[in-house]
Amino acid sequence: MTAAGKTLKATLRKSAIGAIPSVKATVQSLGFRRLNQTRELPDNPAVRGMLKAVDFLVAVEGEPYVRPERSRYKIWRSRSDKKHKRGN
Repeated sequence: MTAAGKTLKATLRKSAIGAIPSVKATVQSLGFRRLNQTRELPDNPAVRGMLKAVDFLVAVEGEPYVRPERSRYKIWRSRSDKKHKRGN
């Protein structure tokens, strides 16, 4: 099953820290543990779908990787308004 056309080489290029839980779970299920780690993954529709879901974090060999300008996958939290309520 490890024939020349049956595997994909993927590299984790950007951290999933601060990402939404589904993105973190996808990166972990692909088997990535650290940045710049390269994995050989089976070439099937399930793996291709997972790689498409995290394409802003993972570079696949043979496809261009464009590093995102701004993180759109982060969990954005509103700022606290306690300070403004106190009058400071």
